Amino acid sequence: MIDSISKSLSSIKKISFSVLDDGFIRLIDWMGSDESIVQAARVSYGSGTKKISEDRALIRYLMRQKHTSPFEMCEIKLHVRVPMDCWRQWIRHRTANVNEYSTRYSIAIDAAKTTKPNEWRMQAKHNRQGSNGFLENTVGRHLSLREQEIQKACREVYQERINLGVAREQARKDLPLSTYTEAYWKIDLHNLLHFLELRMSPMAQYEIRQYANVIGNNIVKKWVPLAWEAFLDYRLNSLTLSSEEIKITRMLINNEINQALNIMMKNRMIVKANNKWKKTVESQEFEQKLKVMGIQIPWDNKA
Repeated sequence: MIDSISKSLSSIKKISFSVLDDGFIRLIDWMGSDESIVQAARVSYGSGTKKISEDRALIRYLMRQKHTSPFEMCEIKLHVRVPMDCWRQWIRHRTANVNEYSTRYSIAIDAAKTTKPNEWRMQAKHNRQGSNGFLENTVGRHLSLREQEIQKACREVYQERINLGVAREQARKDLPLSTYTEAYWKIDLHNLLHFLELRMSPMAQYEIRQYANVIGNNIVKKWVPLAWEAFLDYRLNSLTLSSEEIKITRMLINNEINQALNIMMKNRMIVKANNKWKKTVESQEFEQKLKVMGIQIPWDNKA
């Protein structure tokens, strides 16, 4: 199995997976496999894991019980090309080793993330850091034209400074955040899965979600298929309920609607005003969980 995985990864090594309009992800190197996770766990827990004879079962147990160190035995190194505004979110994950393209030493990459007229997203009303829906194409065409103008002007100013001998470290200061940067990014599997759990979420910004999807589905899935399967089952596609949400869910299943609403109001998850239910961010997130479980939301038609 290790040989087949190695061949599978070797076949995509240094192949560019395109992301957005000019970004990419390349697999540079890797260490470890599903077997490395199993070996580390059995050394760590000794005879305690001998009852779990199957590698898949052990990996699923480790994922389910939130054991982390065995997954740290695997590491991967990627070469990424990403817009600077997206990279700001990416670099917030401070659990990786990073070496980024330097515009102090080199000329800034002559590429910027552009937005098509039908891609301009509207600010979400209930989520300050998110978007919801799209602007009309007529507005989008105007915004895309303005985007093109400002990106072109910024690049021309930057190039003029370089031509006049301005130091690169200073010439770069007015480049837009849409400018692409590149980096080598090395991370262990435990922290990579945490990155993917956050950035593959529908709540994550669209741009970084595209990178996370490529990393997960095109690379990690081939690299550690058993760990990837467990990750999908127990983390990415699972639900976490608070103690109050469990109570409310049980009441809804038992058709105890009024009791459920009382708990919702007590915890200020919903507030009744003008004979309508005003939803909070917490209640909206809980509603999504209920929809996944196929449970009817009794207050939905009153909101």
